[in-house]
This record gives sequence, C-alpha cells and structure tokens, in this order.
Amino acid sequence: FFCRSMEVVRLVILLCLADAGGGAPSAVSRSRISLSHVSSQPRSSILLAARGGFAAASDAYPSATISMHDTPREAENPAASPVSSAVPAELVAFAAKMRADGQSEAAVAAFGEQYVKLFRGETGLIRESDIEPVVDLPTLDRLRSDPSGSPAESADLSNLLSRTVVLKLNGGLGTGMGLLGPKSLLTVREEPSVCFLDLIVRQLQHMAAASPASEMSRAPLFVLLNSGATATATRSHLETAHGLTLGVGWHEIMQSMAPKVDAATLLPAEAPDGTSVEEKANLEWYPPGHGDLYVALAAPAASAVDAECADTGEEGVSALDALLADGYRYAFVSNSDNLGATLDAQVLAHFASSGASFMMEVCERTESDKKGGHVARTRVTGLTDSSDGESAGALLLRESAQCHEEDEAAFQDIGKHKYFNTNNLWLDLQALKTELDARGGILPLPLIRNPKTLDPRDKKSMKVVQLETAMGAAIENFGNRATALVVPRTRFSPVKTCADLLALRSDCYVLSDDGSISLSPQCDKPPVISLDDRYKLVDAFETLVPNGAPSLVACSRLKVKGLVEFARGCVFVGTVEVLNPSDECKTLPAGVYTDTTVEL
Repeated sequence: FFCRSMEVVRLVILLCLADAGGGAPSAVSRSRISLSHVSSQPRSSILLAARGGFAAASDAYPSATISMHDTPREAENPAASPVSSAVPAELVAFAAKMRADGQSEAAVAAFGEQYVKLFRGETGLIRESDIEPVVDLPTLDRLRSDPSGSPAESADLSNLLSRTVVLKLNGGLGTGMGLLGPKSLLTVREEPSVCFLDLIVRQLQHMAAASPASEMSRAPLFVLLNSGATATATRSHLETAHGLTLGVGWHEIMQSMAPKVDAATLLPAEAPDGTSVEEKANLEWYPPGHGDLYVALAAPAASAVDAECADTGEEGVSALDALLADGYRYAFVSNSDNLGATLDAQVLAHFASSGASFMMEVCERTESDKKGGHVARTRVTGLTDSSDGESAGALLLRESAQCHEEDEAAFQDIGKHKYFNTNNLWLDLQALKTELDARGGILPLPLIRNPKTLDPRDKKSMKVVQLETAMGAAIENFGNRATALVVPRTRFSPVKTCADLLALRSDCYVLSDDGSISLSPQCDKPPVISLDDRYKLVDAFETLVPNGAPSLVACSRLKVKGLVEFARGCVFVGTVEVLNPSDECKTLPAGVYTDTTVEL
C-alpha cells in the first residue's frame, strides 16, 4: 500500500508541476511519461554523448509539458485520493520559479517530490529501530589476494575500460574553506604547482597511455558534473593548462539549481528589495547536493542526437540515454577532491562480473569517523539474524543529519556500524536507466533538510531550508542488486579542511608520475593536525606556509595556536605544539622539533 500510495503522490506532483507550466495534461500514466519541449531558456550547457562522440546542446535547459496515459483510478480524481492532499498549492510557485530560471523538468519534478516531504513534516530521520548493522562485506584486499586469480586478469579489461565513464563531481566551490572558485582548482602540491584537476587529468592520461590502441578501442570517457559556479573556470583551466577543449578530451553535464524555501511560510525565499540581480540569484538559489547527479543524467536536452531519434518522435535525449547509445555501460563516480579515487581496473572488473547494478566503496570507521554517516540495512520484519547477508534488508546510507538525537550513541558506535561511505560509486548505466524508467524518471532519495540563512554571511537574515539529497542514498533503490566493497583508506583522501590540505602538501604524502597521491611508506597514518581557527580559510592558511609545507612524515600530532609563519626547513617529529600568545605574527625558525611545545 505504501509503495502504491507513493506512486500516486508522485503522479499528482507531476500533474501539479505540469499545471504550473501552463499545460494541462489530458491523462495520467503510472508507467510511461514522455517529455515534449515547448520552450528553451538560457541557463547552462549540457554536453551529451552521441554515437560519434559528444554533441553540444544549446545553451539551455528546456521546459516541457507532461503527457500521460492509462489513468489509475486513484489519480483520476485527485480530490478523492487519500494522498492527494499531500500535494500543496505552494508547490506551484516553486515550479513556476524553476521553469522561469530554465531548470529541467527532471529537476522540477525531483524538487517537487522533496518539497512534499517537507510540507508533510517528514524529517528524513532514519531511526535505529528501523535498521540493522552491516555484518560482513567483500574487501578489495581479499580480492587481490584471491588464489583463484585476479578478476582484473581474467576479465576483458580493454573492453570494460572502453565502456566506462569516469565522472567527477565538480560543482562545489569549497565555500567552507573560503574559496571563490572551483575547489578542484585549489593548489594541492607545490614545486611544481598542481591542483586536483591537473592530477585527475594526469591519472586518466596515464591509464590511456598504458593501454595501447590495439588493446583498447578507446580510453575511458572523462566527464565532469559542473555547476554554473564552476563551469567557466574549469573549461578555461583545462584548455589553457592541458589543451583539452570541451567535447574533445573531456565532457560535461550540468547540475541543476533549486530555490531556497522560506522556513516561515514554506514559499520561495525572496531576497530583500533593492538586491542586485546577480546577488539575488546567489541568495535565492543553491545546488541541491550531489544526489542531483541522477537528475542531471536524466534531464532531456536538445542536441545533435535528436536527428538519430527522429524516427521515434522523441525531441530530446538525456545524457544517460546518449551515453548508452554511445556504448558506455559503467560509470565510476567520485568527488574531485578525493585523489585516492582512481579508476581501479580490478574494482571495475569485480563490479562488472558481480552483476550488481550499484556498488559503493566503503571504509572501516575509526574514532575520527564516528560523527560521519554510515552504511546499514533496512530491518526486515520477521528476520532476527542477517549475518548470512542473503536474507538481510536492502543496504542504505544514514547521514548524520538523518540521525535522531535519541539514536546518537548507536550512530557513533563504530563497533556496531562499522562502515562509512567514501562517495566512490560504481553504476551500471543500463540498470540505472531501467530504474529511472520504472519510477517515472525520478529516483527517490531520502530528504536531507538543511537549515540555513538566506545570506550565509549574515546569521540574522531570513531563515531558510535547503532540500538536499546524497547520491550514495540511491543504494536503497536497487535492493539486492546493490552491493558494497570495503576498500583501504588509500582510496579515500579528501580535502575538507586546511588541516587536510597541509598534510597533503607535506612529505607524508607521495605524488607518483601517474598522478596518484598515497601515504608515504615511512608514514603509518597521517598526522592529526589542529590549526588555529584563523587558518580555516585558504587565504589565511597560505600565510602560515608561504615558504612551503613543513616536514610531517615523522609527525603524529601537530597543533598550531596563534599567528605563526613556518620558515622553510621546519621538521616536526612526534607530537609538536606551536604557540604564539601575542597579536603579532611570529616566524618559527627552521629546525627539527621533536615531542615539544614551542612558544614564540
């Protein structure tokens, strides 16, 4: 009943959204939804894969009307439906605003589904009583030591690689670190200076060079999920630094944007009168989280592929359909700031041979991870023991924002919930299309309510709610066709803070010729680094290390308090604390500092 009710809710949402666009649909279909374009409005650019490569779309997301057939009785008369009251009239205002901004119908519908949950008072919380721990999972170490032979050696790797997309999430600005441009352009190593994007390109070029054309028909396809805030700078850097032109060497799909919700009225949040057009856009809109990946893949757009679809009457093709038409079957998705997330041929072979539709790379949680999200299973009624892994419920992802305060102790119990999501995901694109088609083009994801202020720089500005989703949460949609693989921490090296950046720039990490970065053999684990709050933002952090990062390869813990500048040649061993109680910046001289506290 619940599944059927949610299907009806989804259909009524689509009806409501179609009405907002001015077109009244004549009928409702549970199984088939076709999108026909009525207008295009400039917003962003989508590059779609075609049989001959990627073809540029017009600089627009198209609007659409929705045509449905085979009306189910529950939706014929929305007023008579027990769930129709869950679709609020306020949603029409959001749909109109998104269409006026040129957002895709897939984005409008996905936002509508999340808004209904908010309006109904759903919190998105996942209670401990509704889940079970994940007891055992396959590990990458076990695969590599399997005496029966490595999957990477037995699989047709050249064929697999030529059918694989490497998709990097590149829509973020790293505002938490004070960045104004793409986080992927942040310098992560010096002498010579290289950024995340440089190393990603180097990794892919190395893989292509190591696979002769006679053995591999084409290299894996490099795709970035960009946003309006990152696209221009990213395109410029790739062309200037690497000679890579959009559509030749790399390709792009665009994130959608969502309108902020006024927390008091649940209407679209509006910037104060007198706000400039540019500032108004910055204040009222936000990227709805990396769960938007599925919206971006499913969004129809006009392109050169249209000519090949003319016989079917289809006027647009999604990025997902175009990738499949061009022979791509698998996608490896990861964050652009995680340099440990390389395309591993053995993991690819394992995923392909497993027959799974969705695979998440996970790591074992430590004390430092206990406040982050974890993987679990849905509790299945009547099952008291899921240790066999076969009769257990579906895998799911519980983020910290989805934890009830009463469940906090269990949430942080790393002995009970042992694994966390690295955000390295493997997708079977054909299976994803099948799932999207079966669900009317929307992949249901749990709601993440993110309370904010309209102006993040002004805590006294209007209280708003951002409706966000996490791409890893899609694992629950695939049931027993989803799996997870435990990988070593070397595949999870994100940079979320300036302390992470300091470690990455130091000698406790080694940069290889193939673009990969790994922990130095002389270093058992990265040092625990605590920087003064004044170094939370990158500009201020650079004043700490204008002469380069200190040596941390033998350091276990470093704490910096006060205004400090490291001279070139500082070496830290063991546990070191550097203090400056004055208001004047002071320089720490070159030298070896071992298990000591230095007051400047």
